[in-house]
Amino acid sequence: MNRRQLQAASEQARKRAVELGEAGDTAAVTELVALCRHAGPTVRRAAASALGKLATDATVRAAVPMLCELARDAHPQVRQYAMLALGKIGDEAALPVLRDTANRASGQPDYVLAAALKAIEQIEAATQAQQKCSPVACSRCGRETSGDERQISETQFQRVYCSACFDAVFIERRNFDMKVQNQKTILTADRTVVQSRGERQIADWIAAHSIAYRYDDKFQIIQGYAIRPDFYLPRYDVYIEYWGLDTTDYKIGMLLKQKLYQQEGKKLISLYPADLPVLDKKLAAELQAVMKE
Repeated sequence: MNRRQLQAASEQARKRAVELGEAGDTAAVTELVALCRHAGPTVRRAAASALGKLATDATVRAAVPMLCELARDAHPQVRQYAMLALGKIGDEAALPVLRDTANRASGQPDYVLAAALKAIEQIEAATQAQQKCSPVACSRCGRETSGDERQISETQFQRVYCSACFDAVFIERRNFDMKVQNQKTILTADRTVVQSRGERQIADWIAAHSIAYRYDDKFQIIQGYAIRPDFYLPRYDVYIEYWGLDTTDYKIGMLLKQKLYQQEGKKLISLYPADLPVLDKKLAAELQAVMKE
């Protein structure tokens, strides 16, 4: 297609998204999720807005993972409408990405930050109302938790813990985070501090190709569990993991993490030390392959 044809097709897709949202037909959720993947930001924005209009129906919760991805979109208005939709749907699985935005206020347009804060408030209110109706057990020891325990632990960890387990998990995660931070000693070309020479080579390749990325940030790709991918490319919604060690424990963790990506249908590029000498060819081919999936 030439440029004019692409613009016309994009406008047609945008109008279709608006039409589906106005119709209020929840059978359109699948089509709207597909439109959320459209190359045109105005189409993605319209699709997110339309999903927000269908928020009162339980079936729209199937769109929450996609809306969470749009909440990290490169275009701020797409992020804004995705967050507004997530707030209307009220699914607590969206809280990590919303809090991530709220905690990164610097560089965010005011309207994006406002949308994130509003969505957080809406979801937390809906969650609290639901919690008052039914008891919830600690996800670690099984003891029934109080409302205060649930609120504190879900805010901190997105999982329910009693006070004793909360303290234990807090210490475990703090120690792990400190260990990871202490291992970050290698500076990349764009002044990101990474943990290994292999990660530096990957980061330099990504930066050299003008691809925005996030390094070692926490993401929730399945409710209640956070992961820390080596690299996340928001533009392509692609995760990159560099599996640089060869110990038994490391390999067990690697296989579990790869399985999680697969179960959740995430686009993952796995790289190994043997790939580094041919990284330019390898990573370009892998990125092109996952974009065709």
